[in-house]
Amino acid sequence: MPYLESGAVTGVSATPAVLAAGGTETTPFTVSAIFTESTLNSWLAVVLVLAAGCYLYGVHRLRVRGDAWPVLRTVLFLGPGLGGIAAVTLSGLGAYDTTLLSVHMVQHMVLSMVAPIFLALGAPVTLALRTLRGAPRRRLLAVLHSRVAKVVTFPLYAYAIFVVNPFVLYFSGLYRWTLENPFGHELVHAHFILTGCLFFWPLVGLDPLPGRWPYPARGLLMVLSVPFHTVLGLTVMQSSTLFGGDWYPSLALPWSDPWDDQRVAGGILWAGGEFVSVTMIAVLLVQWVRQSEREARRVDRELDREEARQRAAGSAV
Repeated sequence: MPYLESGAVTGVSATPAVLAAGGTETTPFTVSAIFTESTLNSWLAVVLVLAAGCYLYGVHRLRVRGDAWPVLRTVLFLGPGLGGIAAVTLSGLGAYDTTLLSVHMVQHMVLSMVAPIFLALGAPVTLALRTLRGAPRRRLLAVLHSRVAKVVTFPLYAYAIFVVNPFVLYFSGLYRWTLENPFGHELVHAHFILTGCLFFWPLVGLDPLPGRWPYPARGLLMVLSVPFHTVLGLTVMQSSTLFGGDWYPSLALPWSDPWDDQRVAGGILWAGGEFVSVTMIAVLLVQWVRQSEREARRVDRELDREEARQRAAGSAV
């Protein structure tokens, strides 16, 4: 891949292929562009609408039966979960994701580290298990207990994919290919979401998953993910080559310097990754405390019942 060395001339003319690929925006990026450049012309928009519709239908079915479903779960799943995905792919951010590496990194963070957390907290699998009946429910249970599910939800397997994939993407010709190929770029978005879900679902998700680790082990795994974001972010900031080769210089944007933008992108990856990781450790601690409190209440109830049985037996004597 033809990387450019630091200090290379960036004021080259944009090639027609570069300008045409993926509808790349070349007008200055502004806050208003996030709203004015939004579009629903994407298969991802259809997927998001279907996911939201299925979730709301499940909640409706439960309420018709007289069963309760926490409102907070619905808000988290639809708001920062599906809404977060839409915000960085269907808005103006999505329009500039092949124009500015910094915008792409915002997408990277939201799709792989923010939205999956809230999707997991929405507990869609639990909702499906409570809603479905008959053969569909049995098939879902079979999938959850399958060998494949046990492998892909194993925390160390998900951690390895989560850590290795960004290095493979950014330090090979794959990233340049995604800039030139609109369908490949969409696949990367889907891949970010999938790897994020595989990593965070076993850690903070509320759904029943096979082989879930205890909270201390989950917290340790989150701690181990912190250095990865630091290394990757600093590497991007200090790199002497441009990611994407001559793609960004070929756009010849008078309002953006590719080198400055790449340093901003690395800073976003570094700071954003550290913030999410530390926040997740705090969430795990809260969940651990709540689980301990629930277990303590369960033990107290069992002790109270045992004491009541003993009193009843003593009275009978």
